[in-house]
Amino acid sequence: MVQAYILIQADLGQATAVAAAVREIPGVLSSEDVTGPYDVIARAEAETLDKLGSLVVAKIQEAPGIMRTLTCTVVHP
Repeated sequence: MVQAYILIQADLGQATAVAAAVREIPGVLSSEDVTGPYDVIARAEAETLDKLGSLVVAKIQEAPGIMRTLTCTVVHP
């Protein structure tokens, strides 16, 4: 399995809603709203790097209220 942290910038005032929506996506292990340059940090996993990329692009980035994401793949889970 490949895991990654997905750093998410949300629309103004949407961090809590984005975190809740992302948390419901299959493959997302956790999702929390945080302070700092990113509004939400999610941890996700998939069978392969390609499937992880598809999860981010086709599912996570499509959630309402998301402006931008940055994917940080876990090197040693």
